[in-house]
Amino acid sequence: MRILVTGGAGFIGSHYVRTLVRRGDCAVTVLDKLTYAGNPANLDSVRGGFEFVRGDICDATLVGPLVAEHDQVVHFAAESHVDRSIVSSGDFVRTNVLGTQVLLDAALAAGLRGFVHVSTDEVYGSIDEGSWTEREPLAPNSPYSASKAASDLLALAFHRTHGLDVRVTRCSNNYGHHHFPEKMIPLFITNLLDGEQVPLYGDGLNVRDWLHIDDHVQGIELVRAGGRPGEVYNIGGGTELSNRELTAMLLDALGAGWDMVRPVEDRKGHDRRYSVDCTKIRTELGYRPRKDFTAGLAETVAWYRDNRSWWEPLKRRLGGPAVMGAGTGGLNRG
Repeated sequence: MRILVTGGAGFIGSHYVRTLVRRGDCAVTVLDKLTYAGNPANLDSVRGGFEFVRGDICDATLVGPLVAEHDQVVHFAAESHVDRSIVSSGDFVRTNVLGTQVLLDAALAAGLRGFVHVSTDEVYGSIDEGSWTEREPLAPNSPYSASKAASDLLALAFHRTHGLDVRVTRCSNNYGHHHFPEKMIPLFITNLLDGEQVPLYGDGLNVRDWLHIDDHVQGIELVRAGGRPGEVYNIGGGTELSNRELTAMLLDALGAGWDMVRPVEDRKGHDRRYSVDCTKIRTELGYRPRKDFTAGLAETVAWYRDNRSWWEPLKRRLGGPAVMGAGTGGLNRG
C-alpha cells in the first residue's frame, strides 16, 4: 500500500506519518508546502522512513503525477487558524477549497483506491445543547470553517458524481505534543513557562471537546481502513471544557495564578460551543478515545517543558509570547 499524506509536516499530519512509518506496513510519501506551520523537525524521529516532496497542493502539474503513484491519499493540508482567517481569508479559500479540488481531480484521474479528507467539527457552527451527528446541516461561522465546509462538500460531491472513494472525518479540538504555539494549549503552556501572561478571550465560557492526537490518528486509521465510501465520521475526545476551566488546569499544572491571565476582547463571531456525537464511528468501526485528558494534558505540558529547542524558534518567528488570543478553533493542521 502506497499512501500520500498531504500536510504531513504539520501537527496532526506529522503524528499520522510517524504512526504509519513506525508500524511499517505501508510506503509513505509526505507532500507539504512547509508554510509557517509545516515543520520538518516534526518528522525527525522517523527520518528515512518516508519520501518527502515539498510542494503546493494547488499545483496541478505536481499533484497529478504524484497522486498517480499512490493507492490512497490522506488529506490534512490546510490553512487552519481561525484568527488568521478573520484577518485575511484569501489563503484559506485557495488552499482549503482549490487545493482540495486539485487533489480530487488528480485522484479521480488516477483511479485512486481511497481518499480520506480530514476536516473539523467547526463546519457545523455552534450548538447550545446536545451534540452534532454527521447528518447535521453545515453552518460555519468563520472564513476558516466556511472554507473547510466547502472542501467537505466538494469531496463528497466527487463521490456522488464520480463514485470516487471519499471518506470525510470531522474532529473536535486536538491537543498534544508538536502543536504549533499559536493555538490555545501550546500558547498558554509556552507563555507560562516564560513567565508571560496568557490571553483569554471574552468571558472564557466558550466550550470545546478536547481530543488527543493519539486518538485522532486512531480514528483516521479506522476510517481509512474500514470506513464506508461517501460517509462522514465524527471523531471526538469526550472531554468538554470551557476555556476558563482549561485555563485553570493549565495554571495549576504550571504553578501559576490568575494574575497571569490577561482578558482580551472576544474574537469576532466566536462559536460558543462545539460537541460531536461519535456514535457512528464507535458502532461501525469500534472507535474509543483511549487517552485520559488529565494524563494527556500533563504529558503535553512535560513535552513543552522538555523541548524548548523545538518551540522557541517558532515563537520568535511569530513575533513574541502572546502572539494570538486564546483561540480554540482551527486545529486540523497547525
